[in-house]
Amino acid sequence: MDALLIAVAFVFGLIAQQLKLPPLVGFLVSGFVLQAMGKEGGPALQTMADLGVTLLLFCIGVKLKLRSLARPEIWAGTTMHTGGVMLACIPVLLIIAVGVLGIEWFDIKVAALIAFGLSFSSTVFAVKSLSENGDMASIHGRTAIGVLIMQDILAVLFLTFSTGKIPDLWAIPLLIALLGGRSLLQLLIGRSGHGEMIALCGLFLALVVGASGFDSVGLKGDLGALFVGILVGAHPKAAELNKSLLSITDLLLVAFFLQIGLQGSLSLQAVLWALLFMLLLPLKSIGFFLIFTRFHLRARTGWLSALSLSTYSEFGLIVLSLAVAKGWLGSEWLVSMALALSLSILSAAPLTRKADALYERIAGRLKRFETSKDHPDDLPIEIGDRRIAIFGMGRVGVAAYTYLDERFPGKIVGFDMDDYTVEQHQKEGRAVLLADATDTDFWAKVSFRERLDLAILALPNHSANVVAAETLKRNAFPGVVTAIGKFDDEVEELSALGTATAFNLYTEAGNGFAGHVYDVFAKERPELVEKWADTNRKA
Repeated sequence: MDALLIAVAFVFGLIAQQLKLPPLVGFLVSGFVLQAMGKEGGPALQTMADLGVTLLLFCIGVKLKLRSLARPEIWAGTTMHTGGVMLACIPVLLIIAVGVLGIEWFDIKVAALIAFGLSFSSTVFAVKSLSENGDMASIHGRTAIGVLIMQDILAVLFLTFSTGKIPDLWAIPLLIALLGGRSLLQLLIGRSGHGEMIALCGLFLALVVGASGFDSVGLKGDLGALFVGILVGAHPKAAELNKSLLSITDLLLVAFFLQIGLQGSLSLQAVLWALLFMLLLPLKSIGFFLIFTRFHLRARTGWLSALSLSTYSEFGLIVLSLAVAKGWLGSEWLVSMALALSLSILSAAPLTRKADALYERIAGRLKRFETSKDHPDDLPIEIGDRRIAIFGMGRVGVAAYTYLDERFPGKIVGFDMDDYTVEQHQKEGRAVLLADATDTDFWAKVSFRERLDLAILALPNHSANVVAAETLKRNAFPGVVTAIGKFDDEVEELSALGTATAFNLYTEAGNGFAGHVYDVFAKERPELVEKWADTNRKA
């Protein structure tokens, strides 16, 4: 990659970060700045961007639970939303293009193609924003990801039929071989150990087995990476595999965001069409919210899911790229879509960051759209006589649960936002329930709050711990709040939010290990411990 591209991306990413915006906003701006400077992306940048999207879909597959796609709000909701957006946008596009601008070649087929491209939401943005906020496993996070997967499937089907590219006869044997060889793929993960080898295993599975395998039989490579990710997602080391690819994927996605801004030169017509697309964007958000609440999701869940999906998509660019290549549309439409995608992400980024605060202001109005029936994942929570709550049942949360349950049996309850994690803990006999510590409605239940004396925030993401602490503070939680951080600045931020104590996870782990070592050493060599202690007393 050109040194100038790296420098400009870093500078604008850093500026965005200092302004409390996701760095990807800076990367988008960098692309437009570089385009204005006369720079071009080139094949190397495009390759890096494509690899980033492929790895992202693989990582989504690793975390995806297939049963989530079977939920009606996912498969039926996505279908209804895509159809609704097209029905709403086609007449608007026809009126503007034919009635106002007098574009003679613009007909209903062209309008339908553009509207179809506008119906997609950005997978890259949604996953990045959900990850940064620690919401990937939350109800609204799972809902958004499920919709994105369904949209990706629709896009792949469209691209397959539009190009007339029929999968090879070898596609079926490949799928059967992958399904039958699932245990072998998982064995590779287990044998890969840790460090660079498990990261290399992830690249092999995503890019060679998944992407190249599907490409070789006429299927889309990205879909192959997603498929293989789903196959290996149940392995115990899947989380480690996913984490090992995180930094690589994030760096490659910088190229993706740069590439958006470098798509083509801006013209007045392209800008005006992009602004029209932005005026249509609220229709997508409102549509998602109404559909989610019709499927009995709470207003907050519908609101947060809709905000995550309130962008245009890289798949919209792919759809219009195909149309331009086939001569159905002029290249200016691709520039318009790229600009609209960029503007939609720029507008959505600060909204998703402040989504909870915004929800609190308009919660009363949004709750009017809730149905009387509860969604299975949003059922009321009962904790009985348990007085200590641990939020985040990962390794730290489980250790805290075990330690406290030995001292206060029957008083501990754990919460996690991942339904699969909750299910596993319940099978092992722990009192763990499905809940989101960042959910304002959850903490607003006064009778529930007053029964808790201690809340332990052990969520794996610092942003999630901060949001949970802020939510507790706003709702005047009367109990004691403790939290964990990984760095000193994180501990300081949590302490400033009123937590009774915030622990540096690494420091506490070191202290605990040192204490354990001291106990073992004192037991094995008591004479030395006494001798050294006596020397210190004399000194």
